[in-house]
Order: sequence, then structure tokens, then C-alpha cells
Amino acid sequence: MKGRGVRSLLADFSRGVRNNYRSALVVLGFFLIWEASVAVFSVPEFILPSPTSALAHLFLPQPDANYNWPLHIRTTVMEFVLSFAVTAVVGILMALFLSWSRLVRELALPLFIFVNSLPIIAIAPIILLWMGYGLKTNVLIAFLVGFFPVVINTTVGLAAVEEDLLDLVKYLDASKLQIYLKIRIPNSLPYIFSGLKICSTMSVVGAIVGEFIASDRGLGYIIINSQYTMDTPPIFSALIVVSVAGALLYGVVSLCERLLMPWRQAQTTNR
Repeated sequence: MKGRGVRSLLADFSRGVRNNYRSALVVLGFFLIWEASVAVFSVPEFILPSPTSALAHLFLPQPDANYNWPLHIRTTVMEFVLSFAVTAVVGILMALFLSWSRLVRELALPLFIFVNSLPIIAIAPIILLWMGYGLKTNVLIAFLVGFFPVVINTTVGLAAVEEDLLDLVKYLDASKLQIYLKIRIPNSLPYIFSGLKICSTMSVVGAIVGEFIASDRGLGYIIINSQYTMDTPPIFSALIVVSVAGALLYGVVSLCERLLMPWRQAQTTNR
């Protein structure tokens, strides 16, 4: 059984690589076109550096960008991973709480809509005044950015159950807890993972926004600091790292979706 599980995991990974090689080729083609365009049109580096120049600032000592890249990358990765984990747990639990009670849902949803309509860039300085600089401030900002997609998608998934099925299990004297454990939660998994995929990218955005305002380290700090000094290559270096990190987190969520919902993969393969 253990060997079969390992083989199944390797098969899922291999299938994912085969299914996504076109996306990798598109990304590679984009960077090749970018590199060639900068060389052909002789674009000045302070306007648009080439990908190789941007990556060189990550791995080679540069007199114009003497940044501690491992520290800044580690800080940003820690922020958006923590914010994603907190958002996933709190968002799913909140959606369960909202769907459990109609009264709570009717009272809480207007408040959620009000908070979600506030631009995060406007309330981030207030959060900074309340909590000061540090990891917790950036995690909270990233949490607010990714929280609502998880709650909304999960709530919709918990409600998207056929009435005939609910009537049948109620006729069989199933308790409300049994209905949630056996029907509503399994049925909502596609919606939950859709929300988590959105959250995986929004958490990265939220962490960078937090670093713009309330941090003295991180990739967002490098972007802002390089903007002040008109040092363009480190900005693109940070953007490349952010994009790769967000894509990796999205890929981890997609892998978990395939492992927890193998029937969806089978349905996609049979089409």
C-alpha cells in the first residue's frame, strides 16, 4: 500500500509536468523575447534591463545593488506563506461558521462586504500605526487581501448542494453535523481549492504591499528603495523572484488539489 501511494504520487507529479510543459515553454519564450528585444533595440538598463542582467543582481556582487538577497527573499517568503496558511484556516472555518447559521450569515456578510470594499493601500497605514513595523503587520495586510476569496468561494461551495440529496439524507435522519461532514464539505472541495488558488497569488501581493509601507526588509522594500535611487535592475530581480515564488505556491495548491480530489483528475483525463 505504501509503495502504491508513492507510485501514485510520482505518477501525479509526472502527469502534472506533462500537462504544464506548454506553460513553461510560454514563460521561457517570454524571457527570450525580452532578452532579444533589449539587445536589438539597445534599451538602456535604467529603463529596461535584460533578464540576464536582472538575474545577475541576484547571484553576483553588484556595486549598485548591495542587497542581502537571501535575507530579503526569506523575509518575503515567510510573510506570504504564513499569511496563506492563516488565511486558509481562518477563511475556511469562517465559511463553515457562516453557512451553519443563516442568522450569523445575514449579520456578518454586510460587514465583510464593507471591509472588503476598503482599498488595502488606504488602510495599511492605519494598521501600521496600530501594530508598528514587523512581520505581524505584513502578514495581517496579506491576510486581509486573500481572506475574502477563500470565505466567499467556500461559502458558495457549502451551499451548492442539490436539494433532493439534502431531502433524502434528512429523511434518513442524518444530523446537521453528518450532512456537513459527508455531503457539504466534500462537495465544496472544488470551491475551496479555487479560493485557495486565488489566495496563493493574493497573499504574495498583500505581502509586497505590506513591505511597501511597513517594512525595512523584504523584496517590496528592495523595490521601493531601488525606485528612490533609480536603480532599475534590482526592481526586476525582485519582481522575477516574486513571480516565481507565487507560481510555486500556486503549484503546491494545485498538487494538493490533485491528491485530495483524484476523481477530478480522472474526469479531466477521460474527456
